[in-house]
Amino acid sequence: MRHIAIVGSGPAGYYTAEAAVKKWGEDALIDVYDKLPVPFGLIRTGVAPDHQSIKAVSRRYEKTAIGDTVRFAGNVTVGEDITVEELTSLYDAVVLATGAPRDRQLDIDGAGSRNVIGSAAFVGWYNGHPEFAQLDPDLSGKHAVVVGMGNVALDVARILSKSQHEFAGSDIVAHALEALRESNIETISILGRRGPHQIMMTPKELGELLHLDRASPHVDNADLPPLEDDAFLEPGVRKSVTLLRDFAAIPENIHGEKPIAIEFDFFANPKAIVSEGGKVAGVEVERTKVEAGRAVGTGETYSVPADLVVTCIGYRTSPLKGVPFDERAGCFANDEGRILPGLYCVGWAKRGPSGTIGTNRPDGYSVIDIVDQDIGGGSRKRGREGFDELAQTRGLEIVTFRDWQKIEEAEIAAARKGAPREKFVDIDSMIAARGA
Repeated sequence: MRHIAIVGSGPAGYYTAEAAVKKWGEDALIDVYDKLPVPFGLIRTGVAPDHQSIKAVSRRYEKTAIGDTVRFAGNVTVGEDITVEELTSLYDAVVLATGAPRDRQLDIDGAGSRNVIGSAAFVGWYNGHPEFAQLDPDLSGKHAVVVGMGNVALDVARILSKSQHEFAGSDIVAHALEALRESNIETISILGRRGPHQIMMTPKELGELLHLDRASPHVDNADLPPLEDDAFLEPGVRKSVTLLRDFAAIPENIHGEKPIAIEFDFFANPKAIVSEGGKVAGVEVERTKVEAGRAVGTGETYSVPADLVVTCIGYRTSPLKGVPFDERAGCFANDEGRILPGLYCVGWAKRGPSGTIGTNRPDGYSVIDIVDQDIGGGSRKRGREGFDELAQTRGLEIVTFRDWQKIEEAEIAAARKGAPREKFVDIDSMIAARGA
Protein backbone atom coordinates (compact mmCIF):
# COMPACT_ATOMS: atom_id res chain seq x y z
CA MET A 1 0.00 0.00 0.00
CA ARG A 2 1.21 3.48 -0.90
CA HIS A 3 0.32 6.45 1.29
CA ILE A 4 0.27 9.79 -0.56
CA ALA A 5 -0.43 13.26 0.83
CA ILE A 6 -1.26 16.13 -1.52
CA VAL A 7 -1.21 19.62 -0.02
CA GLY A 8 -3.62 21.83 -1.94
CA SER A 9 -6.99 20.95 -3.50
CA GLY A 10 -6.90 23.12 -6.59
CA PRO A 11 -6.43 21.88 -10.17
CA ALA A 12 -2.81 20.80 -9.60
CA GLY A 13 -3.80 18.85 -6.50
CA TYR A 14 -6.76 17.03 -7.98
CA TYR A 15 -5.03 16.24 -11.28
CA THR A 16 -2.24 14.71 -9.19
CA ALA A 17 -4.79 12.70 -7.20
CA GLU A 18 -6.43 11.57 -10.44
CA ALA A 19 -3.05 10.44 -11.77
CA ALA A 20 -2.35 8.52 -8.56
CA VAL A 21 -5.68 6.69 -8.77
CA LYS A 22 -5.02 5.72 -12.39
CA LYS A 23 -1.48 4.61 -11.58
CA TRP A 24 -2.15 2.52 -8.47
CA GLY A 25 -5.91 2.06 -8.11
CA GLU A 26 -6.80 0.60 -4.72
CA ASP A 27 -3.11 0.06 -3.91
CA ALA A 28 -2.88 3.65 -2.67
CA LEU A 29 -4.59 5.88 -0.14
CA ILE A 30 -4.45 9.55 -1.13
CA ASP A 31 -5.24 12.41 1.25
CA VAL A 32 -5.76 15.89 -0.19
CA TYR A 33 -5.23 18.64 2.38
CA ASP A 34 -6.42 22.23 2.22
CA LYS A 35 -6.37 25.05 4.74
CA LEU A 36 -9.90 26.07 3.70
CA PRO A 37 -12.93 23.90 4.50
CA VAL A 38 -13.85 24.00 0.79
CA PRO A 39 -11.98 22.44 -2.15
CA PHE A 40 -10.90 23.46 -5.67
CA GLY A 41 -8.53 26.33 -4.93
CA LEU A 42 -8.39 28.94 -7.67
CA ILE A 43 -11.39 27.39 -9.44
CA ARG A 44 -13.45 28.74 -6.55
CA THR A 45 -11.51 31.84 -5.54
CA GLY A 46 -9.36 32.78 -8.56
CA VAL A 47 -11.35 32.24 -11.74
CA ALA A 48 -13.53 35.24 -12.56
CA PRO A 49 -17.11 34.80 -11.27
CA ASP A 50 -18.55 35.53 -14.72
CA HIS A 51 -16.54 32.67 -16.27
CA GLN A 52 -18.74 29.82 -15.06
CA SER A 53 -17.84 27.53 -17.96
CA ILE A 54 -14.24 27.44 -16.71
CA LYS A 55 -15.37 26.67 -13.17
CA ALA A 56 -17.26 23.63 -14.49
CA VAL A 57 -13.97 21.68 -14.57
CA SER A 58 -14.50 21.09 -10.84
CA ARG A 59 -17.06 18.43 -11.80
CA ARG A 60 -14.18 16.38 -13.14
CA TYR A 61 -12.39 16.65 -9.82
CA GLU A 62 -15.49 15.45 -7.99
CA LYS A 63 -15.21 12.09 -9.76
CA THR A 64 -11.77 11.70 -8.20
CA ALA A 65 -12.84 13.00 -4.80
CA ILE A 66 -15.84 10.72 -4.27
CA GLY A 67 -14.89 7.35 -2.83
CA ASP A 68 -12.57 5.88 -0.26
CA THR A 69 -9.28 5.98 -2.16
CA VAL A 70 -9.03 9.79 -2.20
CA ARG A 71 -9.99 11.76 0.90
CA PHE A 72 -10.40 15.53 1.11
CA ALA A 73 -9.16 16.85 4.46
CA GLY A 74 -10.14 20.49 4.60
CA ASN A 75 -9.61 23.03 7.38
CA VAL A 76 -6.05 21.75 7.92
CA THR A 77 -3.22 24.26 7.62
CA VAL A 78 0.04 22.55 6.76
CA GLY A 79 2.84 24.44 8.47
CA GLU A 80 0.64 25.21 11.50
CA ASP A 81 -1.70 22.30 12.32
CA ILE A 82 0.86 19.82 11.06
CA THR A 83 4.38 20.36 9.74
CA VAL A 84 5.76 19.20 6.42
CA GLU A 85 8.27 17.11 8.36
CA GLU A 86 5.45 15.34 10.19
CA LEU A 87 3.65 14.65 6.91
CA THR A 88 6.77 13.14 5.34
CA SER A 89 7.15 10.89 8.38
CA LEU A 90 3.59 9.61 7.90
CA TYR A 91 3.37 9.32 4.09
CA ASP A 92 5.49 7.67 1.40
CA ALA A 93 5.23 10.84 -0.67
CA VAL A 94 4.07 14.38 0.05
CA VAL A 95 3.21 16.50 -3.00
CA LEU A 96 2.95 20.26 -2.49
CA ALA A 97 0.24 21.64 -4.78
CA THR A 98 -0.24 24.91 -2.92
CA GLY A 99 -0.28 27.15 -5.99
CA ALA A 100 0.95 30.73 -5.85
CA PRO A 101 -1.49 32.62 -3.60
CA ARG A 102 0.70 35.64 -2.78
CA ASP A 103 1.01 38.77 -4.90
CA ARG A 104 4.31 39.71 -6.42
CA GLN A 105 4.95 43.12 -4.91
CA LEU A 106 5.07 46.35 -6.91
CA ASP A 107 8.41 47.63 -5.61
CA ILE A 108 8.08 51.38 -6.14
CA ASP A 109 7.69 54.40 -3.86
CA GLY A 110 4.19 54.81 -2.51
CA ALA A 111 3.12 51.21 -3.17
CA GLY A 112 1.91 50.97 0.43
CA SER A 113 -0.63 53.77 -0.02
CA ARG A 114 -4.28 53.03 0.80
CA ASN A 115 -6.34 51.61 -2.08
CA VAL A 116 -3.27 50.13 -3.79
CA ILE A 117 -4.28 46.47 -3.87
CA GLY A 118 -2.69 43.31 -5.25
CA SER A 119 -4.75 41.19 -7.61
CA ALA A 120 -4.72 38.16 -5.28
CA ALA A 121 -6.47 40.27 -2.66
CA PHE A 122 -8.81 42.06 -5.08
CA VAL A 123 -9.82 38.90 -6.93
CA GLY A 124 -10.18 37.11 -3.59
CA TRP A 125 -12.47 39.92 -2.43
CA TYR A 126 -14.97 39.63 -5.27
CA ASN A 127 -14.72 35.82 -5.22
CA GLY A 128 -15.39 35.55 -1.49
CA HIS A 129 -12.05 34.16 -0.26
CA PRO A 130 -12.20 34.27 3.57
CA GLU A 131 -8.79 35.97 3.81
CA PHE A 132 -9.92 38.88 1.64
CA ALA A 133 -13.68 39.14 2.14
CA GLN A 134 -13.24 42.16 4.46
CA LEU A 135 -11.00 44.06 2.03
CA ASP A 136 -13.59 46.77 1.30
CA PRO A 137 -11.85 48.64 -1.56
CA ASP A 138 -12.84 52.29 -2.00
CA LEU A 139 -14.65 52.58 -5.35
CA SER A 140 -15.90 56.13 -4.78
CA GLY A 141 -13.34 57.75 -7.09
CA LYS A 142 -13.51 58.13 -10.86
CA HIS A 143 -10.16 56.70 -11.91
CA ALA A 144 -8.89 53.12 -11.57
CA VAL A 145 -5.47 51.94 -12.73
CA VAL A 146 -4.79 48.27 -13.41
CA VAL A 147 -1.09 47.41 -13.70
CA GLY A 148 -0.37 44.40 -15.92
CA MET A 149 -1.02 43.03 -19.38
CA GLY A 150 -2.29 39.52 -18.66
CA ASN A 151 -5.73 37.97 -18.32
CA VAL A 152 -5.97 38.77 -14.61
CA ALA A 153 -5.71 42.48 -15.47
CA LEU A 154 -8.52 41.96 -17.99
CA ASP A 155 -10.64 40.18 -15.37
CA VAL A 156 -10.22 43.07 -12.93
CA ALA A 157 -11.02 45.70 -15.56
CA ARG A 158 -14.07 43.77 -16.75
CA ILE A 159 -15.45 43.21 -13.25
CA LEU A 160 -15.00 46.91 -12.43
CA SER A 161 -16.89 47.96 -15.55
CA LYS A 162 -19.84 45.57 -15.69
CA SER A 163 -23.42 46.58 -15.00
CA GLN A 164 -25.45 44.72 -12.40
CA HIS A 165 -27.50 42.70 -14.87
CA GLU A 166 -24.31 41.56 -16.62
CA PHE A 167 -23.45 39.61 -13.47
CA ALA A 168 -26.54 37.40 -13.93
CA GLY A 169 -25.47 33.76 -13.84
CA SER A 170 -22.20 34.56 -12.06
CA ASP A 171 -21.22 33.64 -8.51
CA ILE A 172 -19.78 37.02 -7.56
CA VAL A 173 -20.38 37.43 -3.83
CA ALA A 174 -23.03 39.77 -2.47
CA HIS A 175 -20.68 42.22 -0.74
CA ALA A 176 -18.75 42.81 -3.98
CA LEU A 177 -21.89 43.10 -6.06
CA GLU A 178 -23.22 45.77 -3.71
CA ALA A 179 -19.93 47.70 -3.73
CA LEU A 180 -19.78 47.61 -7.53
CA ARG A 181 -23.37 48.86 -7.71
CA GLU A 182 -22.27 51.99 -5.84
CA SER A 183 -19.02 52.43 -7.80
CA ASN A 184 -18.24 55.83 -9.36
CA ILE A 185 -15.41 54.63 -11.61
CA GLU A 186 -15.45 56.18 -15.08
CA THR A 187 -11.97 55.43 -16.41
CA ILE A 188 -9.93 52.23 -16.12
CA SER A 189 -6.34 52.60 -17.33
CA ILE A 190 -4.48 49.35 -18.03
CA LEU A 191 -0.73 49.95 -17.82
CA GLY A 192 1.79 47.70 -19.57
CA ARG A 193 5.56 48.14 -19.63
CA ARG A 194 5.86 46.78 -23.17
CA GLY A 195 3.88 47.07 -26.40
CA PRO A 196 0.98 45.33 -28.17
CA HIS A 197 3.25 42.65 -29.67
CA GLN A 198 4.27 41.52 -26.16
CA ILE A 199 0.71 41.31 -24.83
CA MET A 200 -0.13 38.27 -22.67
CA MET A 201 -3.91 38.70 -22.91
CA THR A 202 -5.72 36.00 -24.86
CA PRO A 203 -8.21 36.68 -27.68
CA LYS A 204 -11.28 35.27 -25.93
CA GLU A 205 -10.84 37.48 -22.87
CA LEU A 206 -9.96 40.55 -24.93
CA GLY A 207 -12.98 40.02 -27.16
CA GLU A 208 -15.31 40.21 -24.15
CA LEU A 209 -14.55 43.93 -23.88
CA LEU A 210 -16.41 44.53 -27.14
CA HIS A 211 -19.65 43.32 -25.61
CA LEU A 212 -19.82 45.26 -22.34
CA ASP A 213 -23.01 47.27 -21.86
CA ARG A 214 -21.51 50.38 -20.36
CA ALA A 215 -17.77 50.23 -21.12
CA SER A 216 -15.74 50.69 -24.27
CA PRO A 217 -12.06 49.76 -24.88
CA HIS A 218 -9.66 52.45 -26.13
CA VAL A 219 -6.29 51.91 -27.86
CA ASP A 220 -4.12 54.71 -29.23
CA ASN A 221 -3.24 54.07 -32.88
CA ALA A 222 0.19 55.52 -32.20
CA ASP A 223 0.96 52.59 -29.89
CA LEU A 224 0.31 50.01 -32.60
CA PRO A 225 3.24 48.72 -34.68
CA PRO A 226 3.05 48.56 -38.49
CA LEU A 227 0.36 46.13 -39.62
CA GLU A 228 2.80 44.04 -41.66
CA ASP A 229 4.80 43.25 -38.49
CA ASP A 230 1.87 41.20 -37.19
CA ALA A 231 2.77 38.44 -39.68
CA PHE A 232 5.72 37.43 -37.49
CA LEU A 233 3.58 36.82 -34.39
CA GLU A 234 2.36 33.52 -32.99
CA PRO A 235 -1.27 32.91 -34.08
CA GLY A 236 -2.77 33.55 -30.63
CA VAL A 237 -0.86 36.79 -30.11
CA ARG A 238 -1.76 37.88 -33.66
CA LYS A 239 -5.46 37.42 -32.85
CA SER A 240 -5.05 39.51 -29.70
CA VAL A 241 -3.25 42.28 -31.57
CA THR A 242 -5.97 42.23 -34.25
CA LEU A 243 -8.49 42.90 -31.49
CA LEU A 244 -6.39 45.80 -30.24
CA ARG A 245 -6.49 47.22 -33.76
CA ASP A 246 -10.27 46.80 -33.69
CA PHE A 247 -10.38 48.73 -30.40
CA ALA A 248 -8.34 51.55 -31.96
CA ALA A 249 -10.80 51.74 -34.86
CA ILE A 250 -13.89 52.26 -32.69
CA PRO A 251 -15.38 55.66 -33.60
CA GLU A 252 -15.45 58.36 -30.94
CA ASN A 253 -19.22 58.61 -31.10
CA ILE A 254 -19.48 54.95 -30.06
CA HIS A 255 -17.16 55.60 -27.13
CA GLY A 256 -19.37 58.50 -26.13
CA GLU A 257 -22.40 56.24 -25.79
CA LYS A 258 -20.83 54.32 -22.91
CA PRO A 259 -19.96 55.92 -19.55
CA ILE A 260 -16.83 53.88 -18.75
CA ALA A 261 -13.59 53.97 -20.75
CA ILE A 262 -11.11 51.07 -20.59
CA GLU A 263 -7.88 52.67 -21.79
CA PHE A 264 -4.88 50.56 -22.81
CA ASP A 265 -1.68 52.44 -22.00
CA PHE A 266 1.24 50.63 -23.62
CA PHE A 267 4.95 51.40 -23.14
CA ALA A 268 4.09 52.59 -19.62
CA ASN A 269 6.26 51.63 -16.64
CA PRO A 270 4.96 52.71 -13.19
CA LYS A 271 7.73 54.48 -11.29
CA ALA A 272 5.94 55.80 -8.19
CA ILE A 273 2.53 55.97 -6.53
CA VAL A 274 1.43 59.50 -5.69
CA SER A 275 -0.64 59.73 -2.53
CA GLU A 276 -2.61 62.41 -0.74
CA GLY A 277 -3.27 61.92 2.95
CA GLY A 278 -1.92 58.38 2.66
CA LYS A 279 -4.37 57.38 -0.09
CA VAL A 280 -3.46 56.85 -3.73
CA ALA A 281 -4.06 59.85 -6.00
CA GLY A 282 -2.07 58.94 -9.11
CA VAL A 283 0.68 56.91 -10.75
CA GLU A 284 3.90 58.42 -12.06
CA VAL A 285 4.79 56.59 -15.27
CA GLU A 286 7.90 56.46 -17.44
CA ARG A 287 7.45 56.00 -21.17
CA THR A 288 9.38 52.97 -22.44
CA LYS A 289 10.51 51.44 -25.71
CA VAL A 290 11.03 47.78 -26.48
CA GLU A 291 14.54 46.59 -27.28
CA ALA A 292 15.20 42.87 -27.80
CA GLY A 293 11.86 42.14 -26.14
CA ARG A 294 12.65 44.15 -23.00
CA ALA A 295 11.14 47.43 -21.82
CA VAL A 296 13.75 50.19 -21.65
CA GLY A 297 13.02 53.57 -20.06
CA THR A 298 13.16 56.67 -22.24
CA GLY A 299 13.30 59.23 -19.45
CA GLU A 300 9.96 60.72 -20.50
CA THR A 301 7.49 60.74 -17.59
CA TYR A 302 3.84 61.59 -17.11
CA SER A 303 1.12 61.13 -14.51
CA VAL A 304 -2.01 58.98 -14.61
CA PRO A 305 -4.81 59.89 -12.17
CA ALA A 306 -5.78 57.03 -9.87
CA ASP A 307 -8.24 56.65 -7.01
CA LEU A 308 -7.73 52.88 -7.03
CA VAL A 309 -4.72 50.84 -8.19
CA VAL A 310 -4.85 47.07 -8.67
CA THR A 311 -1.52 45.42 -9.42
CA CYS A 312 -1.71 42.31 -11.61
CA ILE A 313 1.99 41.60 -12.04
CA GLY A 314 2.28 37.98 -10.99
CA TYR A 315 2.09 35.65 -8.02
CA ARG A 316 4.37 33.79 -5.64
CA THR A 317 4.10 30.55 -3.70
CA SER A 318 3.95 30.83 0.09
CA PRO A 319 7.15 29.41 1.64
CA LEU A 320 6.90 26.55 4.12
CA LYS A 321 9.31 25.94 6.98
CA GLY A 322 11.95 23.41 6.07
CA VAL A 323 11.14 23.43 2.33
CA PRO A 324 13.81 24.88 0.00
CA PHE A 325 12.50 27.96 -1.79
CA ASP A 326 13.56 29.66 -5.02
CA GLU A 327 13.16 33.36 -4.25
CA ARG A 328 13.82 34.44 -7.83
CA ALA A 329 11.20 32.13 -9.35
CA GLY A 330 8.77 32.54 -6.43
CA CYS A 331 8.19 28.80 -6.04
CA PHE A 332 9.72 25.78 -4.29
CA ALA A 333 13.24 24.87 -5.35
CA ASN A 334 12.91 21.58 -7.21
CA ASP A 335 14.33 19.31 -9.89
CA GLU A 336 11.47 18.26 -12.20
CA GLY A 337 9.17 18.18 -9.17
CA ARG A 338 11.55 16.58 -6.66
CA ILE A 339 12.34 18.79 -3.66
CA LEU A 340 13.75 16.43 -1.00
CA PRO A 341 13.46 12.68 -0.42
CA GLY A 342 9.74 11.96 -0.13
CA LEU A 343 8.79 15.58 -0.89
CA TYR A 344 7.59 16.82 -4.28
CA CYS A 345 5.78 19.76 -5.85
CA VAL A 346 3.46 20.29 -8.78
CA GLY A 347 1.67 23.11 -10.62
CA TRP A 348 2.47 26.71 -9.81
CA ALA A 349 4.27 25.60 -6.64
CA LYS A 350 6.69 23.79 -8.97
CA ARG A 351 7.02 26.05 -12.02
CA GLY A 352 5.73 29.45 -10.91
CA PRO A 353 2.49 31.11 -12.11
CA SER A 354 2.45 30.03 -15.74
CA GLY A 355 0.18 28.07 -18.00
CA THR A 356 -3.55 27.42 -17.90
CA ILE A 357 -5.68 25.22 -15.65
CA GLY A 358 -5.24 22.40 -18.16
CA THR A 359 -1.44 22.69 -17.96
CA ASN A 360 -1.66 21.16 -14.49
CA ARG A 361 -2.95 17.84 -15.80
CA PRO A 362 0.26 16.63 -17.51
CA ASP A 363 2.18 18.17 -14.63
CA GLY A 364 0.25 16.02 -12.12
CA TYR A 365 0.69 12.85 -14.15
CA SER A 366 4.40 13.55 -14.55
CA VAL A 367 5.03 13.95 -10.83
CA ILE A 368 3.17 10.72 -10.03
CA ASP A 369 5.41 8.87 -12.51
CA ILE A 370 8.40 10.27 -10.61
CA VAL A 371 6.88 9.30 -7.24
CA ASP A 372 6.25 5.78 -8.56
CA GLN A 373 9.92 5.45 -9.54
CA ASP A 374 11.01 6.64 -6.11
CA ILE A 375 8.74 4.71 -3.73
CA GLY A 376 8.03 1.47 -5.60
CA GLY A 377 5.42 -0.54 -3.74
CA GLY A 378 5.30 1.78 -0.76
CA SER A 379 6.38 1.22 2.81
CA ARG A 380 5.15 0.55 6.31
CA LYS A 381 4.31 4.19 6.95
CA ARG A 382 0.98 4.83 8.64
CA GLY A 383 -0.43 7.47 6.32
CA ARG A 384 -4.08 8.35 6.90
CA GLU A 385 -4.38 6.30 10.09
CA GLY A 386 -1.40 8.07 11.61
CA PHE A 387 -2.68 11.48 10.65
CA ASP A 388 -6.12 10.81 12.11
CA GLU A 389 -4.59 9.88 15.46
CA LEU A 390 -2.47 13.04 15.42
CA ALA A 391 -5.48 15.17 14.42
CA GLN A 392 -7.49 13.79 17.32
CA THR A 393 -4.79 14.61 19.85
CA ARG A 394 -4.54 18.17 18.47
CA GLY A 395 -8.29 18.74 18.27
CA LEU A 396 -8.30 19.41 14.54
CA GLU A 397 -11.75 19.75 12.98
CA ILE A 398 -11.37 18.06 9.61
CA VAL A 399 -13.87 18.84 6.86
CA THR A 400 -14.46 15.95 4.44
CA PHE A 401 -15.70 16.02 0.86
CA ARG A 402 -19.14 14.89 2.02
CA ASP A 403 -19.11 17.84 4.43
CA TRP A 404 -18.22 20.08 1.47
CA GLN A 405 -21.21 18.75 -0.46
CA LYS A 406 -23.45 19.88 2.41
CA ILE A 407 -21.77 23.31 2.39
CA GLU A 408 -22.34 23.54 -1.35
CA GLU A 409 -25.99 22.60 -0.95
CA ALA A 410 -26.41 25.44 1.54
CA GLU A 411 -24.69 27.90 -0.83
CA ILE A 412 -26.94 26.86 -3.71
CA ALA A 413 -30.02 27.24 -1.52
CA ALA A 414 -28.94 30.76 -0.53
CA ALA A 415 -28.30 31.93 -4.12
CA ARG A 416 -29.90 35.13 -5.39
CA LYS A 417 -32.13 34.73 -8.44
CA GLY A 418 -30.14 33.60 -11.48
CA ALA A 419 -26.91 32.90 -9.56
CA PRO A 420 -25.48 29.39 -9.13
CA ARG A 421 -24.67 29.94 -5.44
CA GLU A 422 -24.02 32.50 -2.72
CA LYS A 423 -20.67 31.63 -1.24
CA PHE A 424 -19.94 31.62 2.46
CA VAL A 425 -17.12 34.09 2.96
CA ASP A 426 -15.93 33.09 6.42
CA ILE A 427 -14.66 29.77 7.72
CA ASP A 428 -17.03 29.56 10.71
CA SER A 429 -20.06 29.78 8.43
CA MET A 430 -18.65 27.10 6.13
CA ILE A 431 -18.08 24.72 9.01
CA ALA A 432 -21.48 25.43 10.51
CA ALA A 433 -23.19 24.76 7.16
CA ARG A 434 -21.92 21.19 7.01
CA GLY A 435 -24.21 20.33 9.90
CA ALA A 436 -27.24 22.00 8.38
